[in-house]
Amino acid sequence: MNSDFTLAIHSLTFLALQPDRMSTSEAISGSSGVHPVRIRKVLSLLKKNGFIKTKEGTGGGFIFAKDLSEVNLWDLYKVTSEGALQPKCLESNKQCVVGANMQNVLLTIFLGAEEHLGMYLKDYTMREIVDLINQQ
Repeated sequence: MNSDFTLAIHSLTFLALQPDRMSTSEAISGSSGVHPVRIRKVLSLLKKNGFIKTKEGTGGGFIFAKDLSEVNLWDLYKVTSEGALQPKCLESNKQCVVGANMQNVLLTIFLGAEEHLGMYLKDYTMREIVDLINQQ
């Protein structure tokens, strides 16, 4: 799993806690401790997939575009990290029974793991993330 996933959750939570105003990538960067350019990359993915809206110019920035209960962590994982659990196999000896089959065996196992992860992540919406932050 890559950090884009956690940055997406962080960014959306930040925006969700400020529903009535636009937020800048610099503000989100200050919260997450990540360079604004890196945040803008993640925000671009979120915008492309309809999670946020943007406004350019003075007073512009980013704002959450959906109801918090409509967005679950699996949605964000698919946008930022889908396939991240797939094993990276080196070129194997195809003349060996292990080398010829290891990639397919591991792929089957890890695709199953990602499917189970998806079922788990679907249980957490951005509403629940915001509620957990507010309880801290």
